[in-house]
Amino acid sequence: MASTIYKNIYLNDFVTLVGPLEKESHLKKFNLVMDDYYFGEKTFEQAEIKMQSTVVDKILERNVLKNSDVSLLVGGDLNNQIAITSYSAKNYNFPFLGVYSACATFVESLIVASNFVANANFKKVISITSSHNLTAEKQFRYPIEYGAPRPHTATFTTTGAVSTLISRKPSKIKIESSTIGTPVDMGINDANNMGAVMAPAAASTLMTHLTELKRNIDYYDLVLTGDLGCVGKKILEDFLETNYNIKIKKYLDAGCELFLDSQETYAGGSGPACLPLVLFNKILTTKKYKKILIIATGALHSVALVNQSKPIPAIAHALSLEVE
Repeated sequence: MASTIYKNIYLNDFVTLVGPLEKESHLKKFNLVMDDYYFGEKTFEQAEIKMQSTVVDKILERNVLKNSDVSLLVGGDLNNQIAITSYSAKNYNFPFLGVYSACATFVESLIVASNFVANANFKKVISITSSHNLTAEKQFRYPIEYGAPRPHTATFTTTGAVSTLISRKPSKIKIESSTIGTPVDMGINDANNMGAVMAPAAASTLMTHLTELKRNIDYYDLVLTGDLGCVGKKILEDFLETNYNIKIKKYLDAGCELFLDSQETYAGGSGPACLPLVLFNKILTTKKYKKILIIATGALHSVALVNQSKPIPAIAHALSLEVE
């Protein structure tokens, strides 16, 4: 069984940091802001390390936590060998687990954290994720100096970082259940159409979640995917209706909800930071939704395998939140 129901697991706090384009987007509020992509550092990679350390430091400060108070740090990023998270983690004396599910890394880290908190030996767990447009572009496509054109199916990697604190201490956000996804490969090898790659994985995880927990889609006030983008969102809606006779009504995608049309981000936002930035800085600010299912999607590819024309597998992980 891929799904787990939790008892008394809570998201106690979160800190978000947004990049220069994201601060001008649809987001309503945020904790910290970057004025430029360098963030006072010499390289974009060093900037992303600082981004992660900044949001972790803020969690520690706001909750008056010493290093010895934190049982575990869980997190990941888009860079090779999740190097950004490893470099930021070495600044702290925390036990550390690095995780990777591409753009689904945020929800994967929360699932891992929740399962450890369910074990009485782990009192407080911090999760961390980030993405930086210019480190991701350099790794997965081309350095921006190359000026390569992009099709309108492409998404724009979000620049931002998010840290969360999870424990058994009651708060306004309860982590109610989770579903771990299964890799899905539909034979698509277009690295500029991640929405098409990931939409079937989102459908697979959604159906597993509903089936195993014996729920229907109307159980939730909102289903929030991230980040299929506007192309992938439409594919998911069509896929669910065609294959499962489900017309999903209360549904948003973080990639479509982040940027303004005038910001010209093609099919919308992407990256591990996209979903949490929209969740914490837009969705939860409305106080409108009480039961939220977040489904994070990730394309599990590499440049080497894409250049060999191999199809791209995708993953989606789901987390159910109950909000007071």
